[in-house]
Amino acid sequence: MGLTFCNVHFTKQAERVVYLSGSLMKSLKLSGKRNIRMRLGKDTIPAVIKPIKRSGNHIFLTSGVKSAIKVPNSGGVYLRNLQNEEVQIGPLVGILSDGAGSSTQPFGSRTGFIKQLLREGSGKCYIFAFMPRDINWQQEQVYGYFLTGSGKFERKMVPLPDVVYNRLPSRKAETSPYINQLRDRFARKKIPYFNWSFFNKSDVYKLLENDSTANRYVPETHSNPSTEQMRDMLDRHHFVYYKPSAGSLGHGIYRLTYLPKKGYFARYRRGGKNVLLRFGTFDSLMRMLRTRHGQSLQSYVVQQGIRLIEIDGCPIDFRFHMHKNGSNQWVVVGIGAKKAGRGSVTTHLKNGGALLTPQQALGRVFGARADEVLQQAKTTAVRLAESLEVQHHHLLGEIGFDLGIDQDEDIWMFEANAKPGRSIFRHPSLRAEGKASIEHILEHCLYLSKFRRRDEM
Repeated sequence: MGLTFCNVHFTKQAERVVYLSGSLMKSLKLSGKRNIRMRLGKDTIPAVIKPIKRSGNHIFLTSGVKSAIKVPNSGGVYLRNLQNEEVQIGPLVGILSDGAGSSTQPFGSRTGFIKQLLREGSGKCYIFAFMPRDINWQQEQVYGYFLTGSGKFERKMVPLPDVVYNRLPSRKAETSPYINQLRDRFARKKIPYFNWSFFNKSDVYKLLENDSTANRYVPETHSNPSTEQMRDMLDRHHFVYYKPSAGSLGHGIYRLTYLPKKGYFARYRRGGKNVLLRFGTFDSLMRMLRTRHGQSLQSYVVQQGIRLIEIDGCPIDFRFHMHKNGSNQWVVVGIGAKKAGRGSVTTHLKNGGALLTPQQALGRVFGARADEVLQQAKTTAVRLAESLEVQHHHLLGEIGFDLGIDQDEDIWMFEANAKPGRSIFRHPSLRAEGKASIEHILEHCLYLSKFRRRDEM
């Protein structure tokens, strides 16, 4: 199979003819051929090919070809020579999200990130964003959002893409029958679709239980714990985290502490403020939790508390932003160290936390050994990503891990996120990592669509 980067041009002729420069004909092993099938996404048409004298790799598509398979733009893109004299142009990459925003911000708060993806992807592939309602399954077409050179959105109809990067923002929407059907339809059409869905905390812990090597990095955790399990965890560990399985951003999390002779303490966040309550008995603590949450406590998990390393008396943990690269390998792309705000249950920035680089944080705790400790944490993060992917059985291309390092230098995994937020990349020292994150997403799209990179023009 030949793969070549080339420049695409359009002509106004109505017939279905594809003109190829001599070097491109040779690169695609089409010398002497007169007919091909031209493909974009899932659409193919027959076309006549004709060589032209022009240096470099150039392809000229007549309007008959352009309109038939809906080629969206001219410019730099790849060509694949498939079997049966079929040439595929692309890849056609779809970013799936949603929103009820304006024409300039159609994807709401995610619009800036999506624009960044489309901007970086242009010149490497045909990349567009779309919402579930933009798909016409009968026609197998998508009415997508492309980005113009001036940075504005432009709607164009294209075939179903070669690969879909899922950034649907809502857990609730993602479990709807319509979205389940959407995923299944892409799967039946053999269109790679990553990341499949949000993780539930309890699901992640269960998946890692099947891998004893990876599971040793997970604190003791129980889903939907009984009252007896809660009491036992507090008796043995003295402090635990009690958190919703489908929660995010630290919402609904309690830090529960048992101090013999002093009682039970619950720390949580309410109305934008940190709250600390004391209870004389375990039963009164549980009554408070049931009063606040009722039946929803059945979707909670309880997790062993870990004595994390601290700066200025405040615990710190780390967000590891993981990506698959263009060779389908897990790599650490960005790391943010999160220092908890005073009295906060979590290190979330919205709860008063502060963001540091890992070098700043570990340098203050471990001094000259900071790089050694960081390297060990990176190795652990890759190991966890590999294990989670094997156990998950769906395509993953991106994971956000919340990792901690305890005062014995042991590494712990608290949470895994299939659609990690990007707040760490706002740190001035992590902007390069933010750009690398975008590049890794695009490289993985090229990999999944079977467009492997070679020397570009």
